[in-house]
Amino acid sequence: MNIISLFSGAGGLDLGFEKAGFKTIWANEYDKEIWETFEKNFPDTTLDRRSIINIPSSDIPDAIGLIGGPPCQSWSEAGKSKGINDHRGQLFFEFIRVLRDKKPLFFLAENVSGMLASRHKEALENIKKHFTESGYDLSFKLLNAHDYKVPQDRKRVFFIGFRKDLNINFRFPLKFPKKIFLKDVIWDLKDNVVSAKDKNYTNDNCLIDNHEYMTGTFSSMFMSRNRVRSWDEPSFTIQAGGRHAPIHPQAPKMELVEQNKRIFVPGSEHLYRRLSVRECARIQTFPDSHKFYYKNISAGYKMVGNAVPPNLAYFLAKKIIEDLSSIYLNKSQELTTVPISKNSSNYNTYIPDKKIVSSQMHL
Repeated sequence: MNIISLFSGAGGLDLGFEKAGFKTIWANEYDKEIWETFEKNFPDTTLDRRSIINIPSSDIPDAIGLIGGPPCQSWSEAGKSKGINDHRGQLFFEFIRVLRDKKPLFFLAENVSGMLASRHKEALENIKKHFTESGYDLSFKLLNAHDYKVPQDRKRVFFIGFRKDLNINFRFPLKFPKKIFLKDVIWDLKDNVVSAKDKNYTNDNCLIDNHEYMTGTFSSMFMSRNRVRSWDEPSFTIQAGGRHAPIHPQAPKMELVEQNKRIFVPGSEHLYRRLSVRECARIQTFPDSHKFYYKNISAGYKMVGNAVPPNLAYFLAKKIIEDLSSIYLNKSQELTTVPISKNSSNYNTYIPDKKIVSSQMHL
């Protein structure tokens, strides 16, 4: 069940897909601050460090799936929102280029909810059109990770498609009625956190990997809204910047003094600290065994905040496997690739080889 991964980041998508039974054999990440983290957590995966723009499709191995989260800053509601007109937004088409050249059974692409803004409507429809014209039946939906056993409100859009010759109409998994909250995942970390060193360099005295928090002042924008969620609530969205990390739930809700201005409750100022990198990782549903490597703590927050929560990735991957298995009578058969008639298509189709029994599908 081999897949390839683009814009892999710290590996949130890959981790969820691995748990479901897939294996990332080749990944691509251009950000040098992430390389060590990905390579040490996925030692059996080949990481190509080049920009995807400079990687010909012939350098990428064949696989049954393509996953990735093209850079989202250009679509972000907090950014300049240039969308597809920004060079980062245009990297979405590099994902589509690889999809067209490799023709895997399925793909999954993730991005921020900001791309749903009305000003991006034309660009979004153009992206959808490219996916369908590439030979895939597209399913598209805005999901909140909190509905899929992730203890935070985190809305993201997902593009998922199966190759048209498979005749699979992907339906997104149902929401889980039982929710997970902050107390469920970070309560045991409340008393053993450390602060980052001067200039927010990593602290070597962490008792738990990455359990350190950024220090420094809080901007007027940060202080314009309440940034505290209680123990029995889901976290605010974990963002890619440490200065915007939510405040730990030990603190009382911030006090409103006037429109767009709040303060820390007088007498309780000592309780207001940012969530640590490890607490953010727990909220993102990364296991503690997934260590983040960095010199400055800001890089740790960036890796964690940009990731797809592994739990959410797992439930989507699990549904993809179920859909793939549904088109074959014997669910233990491994999918292999063979060429088909030139008259029917320009690409390969995948059929089950009855002589091969997979030990990886876990269906």
